[in-house]
Amino acid sequence: MRVSASDIGVLVTSYRRMGSRSKMLKWAVIVTVMCCPALRAQRLSDLQTPTPIPPGSTLVIGFLGGFDRWNDEHKSVRRLVLKLRETPGVYAESIGNRNRKLALDLIRKALDTNRNGHLDVEERAHARIILFGQSWGGAAAVATARDLNQLGIPVLLTVQVDSVGFHDQVIPANVLAAANFYQHDPLTVQGERKIRAADPAKTRILCNVGVSYKHRWVDTSNASWFRRTFGGSHVKMEQDPAIWSRVEQYIADAIGRKSR
Repeated sequence: MRVSASDIGVLVTSYRRMGSRSKMLKWAVIVTVMCCPALRAQRLSDLQTPTPIPPGSTLVIGFLGGFDRWNDEHKSVRRLVLKLRETPGVYAESIGNRNRKLALDLIRKALDTNRNGHLDVEERAHARIILFGQSWGGAAAVATARDLNQLGIPVLLTVQVDSVGFHDQVIPANVLAAANFYQHDPLTVQGERKIRAADPAKTRILCNVGVSYKHRWVDTSNASWFRRTFGGSHVKMEQDPAIWSRVEQYIADAIGRKSR
């Protein structure tokens, strides 16, 4: 049986949730990660977004979960990114959750309309950025929003789907609106239950929606056998078209919304 980079994500996330109860699992993860050829770092040259982007355009970045490949079209994040590229005035990219530096580099270059290598006040103020992600990617979206807050760059929207990570429950004040979807079924990786605004006067929490898959069927045929067998409801939510339809609608609403 071939273990993919996506399967490694299930192993590692499960291990983090289990604590240190299984040293054998820990070493299995380490060996698999080291031997997996699918973990080549994503590069700026892999992206299609022109830099800088035309004034008034919206840049959408979706962060994939686990060790998912940035261009894996079996993943809902990637599929939504490809669909969003069909929208006029929208530039969309999918990026691995471990590649936040790449996302920041892209944002800086995309906003640098005068190409001087420095973002001035006007360039930052006119930014139209949307961040979303699944699992570790949800946490990466929030962490990237925090990085942008430090740079004085506003974010129109963050969306988290079954977010797994540290400090992913507090949405920074530079985010205009945020949404969160999660499941807490037993014997599976569980997402962040409730997000909150660091400053409720500046950030609107659109939803904290919990879903159970204990008695609900979802087509997971796009997932590997390993993920279908061991991923549980975490994988079902990643493949749930109803969830991603709502994510897409929130993003469409934000695209049509004026900046602050």
